[in-house]
Amino acid sequence: MTTPIIDQTTITSLLAALFLLLIAYTTSLRLLPRSTPPTLRTLYIWHLFDALIHFLFEGSFLYNCFFTYTSIPHTSDYPHPASLTSPGVYFLGHEDRLYGSIYGTSPTAGLWQEYAKADKRWGGADLTVISLEILTVFAAGPLAVYVSELIRRNDSGGKLWFWGSVLATGELYGGFMTFAPEWLTGSPNLDTSNFMYLWVYLVFFNMLWVFFPLCVLYQAYGNIGLAFARAGGAVGVDRKVK
Repeated sequence: MTTPIIDQTTITSLLAALFLLLIAYTTSLRLLPRSTPPTLRTLYIWHLFDALIHFLFEGSFLYNCFFTYTSIPHTSDYPHPASLTSPGVYFLGHEDRLYGSIYGTSPTAGLWQEYAKADKRWGGADLTVISLEILTVFAAGPLAVYVSELIRRNDSGGKLWFWGSVLATGELYGGFMTFAPEWLTGSPNLDTSNFMYLWVYLVFFNMLWVFFPLCVLYQAYGNIGLAFARAGGAVGVDRKVK
């Protein structure tokens, strides 16, 4: 196992994620009644944190993919920089550019350069990752805000558990599609040589988007099942009365 390079960018990136979690937690204290059940409070914090990560972190990833690049000599057979695509395939159709955060100097580029130490695809413009992140930022992000708002309104009925299930399923699917191509090719872009890159960046942070969606689906299954049971009981009583 090698020793990870822990510098100012490493510390700043980790603190930025912690800061977003603190925002979500503080917001829950201000907007949710004290009587809110612990489960719903936890789900509120998670979904708000989820939305902030999607909008701010992953939104900045997309920005760097589309607007941060370096020019290269014009060539007709230069392959896509970070995807296993055929020669002649170019991101955004530009044959003379390489896109991605690895070519930037902004703080957000530095954040993704840090994560790219564990997964190289996040430093370039990987087609699969970009496609998933477009859905994540523009669909999952707003949906996470909506689920948080439903909890704030104390609307813990069908809307919450339906849309919560939709979001949770999407998060799980997105995580699988992010890593399945790596598993199927021997993980050429992943660096698991030290504790930081393997257990903190790849395992811990990504497992958050497995553990909490599974918790949401578990809660949704119980609540939806209970709602159907109650509805069935009510129909039975109504038939007896008639």
